[in-house]
Amino acid sequence: MDETKVVTASTTTPAAPEAVFEEIADPVRQLAWDGNDNLAASAPGQRVHAVGDVFVTTTTGGNDRYNHVVDFEEGRRIAWRPAAQGQAPFGHRWGWELTPTDDGGTEVTHTYDWRELTDESRYERARNTTEVNLRSSLDRLAALFG
Repeated sequence: MDETKVVTASTTTPAAPEAVFEEIADPVRQLAWDGNDNLAASAPGQRVHAVGDVFVTTTTGGNDRYNHVVDFEEGRRIAWRPAAQGQAPFGHRWGWELTPTDDGGTEVTHTYDWRELTDESRYERARNTTEVNLRSSLDRLAALFG
């Protein structure tokens, strides 16, 4: 079956890239704008600083997700792969790229990539993560900045 396993959405916000990045790089702040309505909790003090960092979030289903940071450039890019405790990442990747605009704002691109997802029991949820979900996160994130 041919299907899209990389979903992307973008928006522009008047906030500077550094301000937007703080919302994304701090898991506690993610709770306020998660468009998948999948995050229930995250302990403070887990702000991401580098590839190799791992931050833990608890889903609305009560599962802890150990998010392994696989791409990072301060103020510009961040991506992670979720896993269960003590296990390898599931194979999907959540990513964000921030590009400064000429007027001091930020173009924000959000990507969900499940090309490496091997657990077929997770395929249905992956298929249901669409541009609409990503756009919901982007809209909520942009709303924080007016």
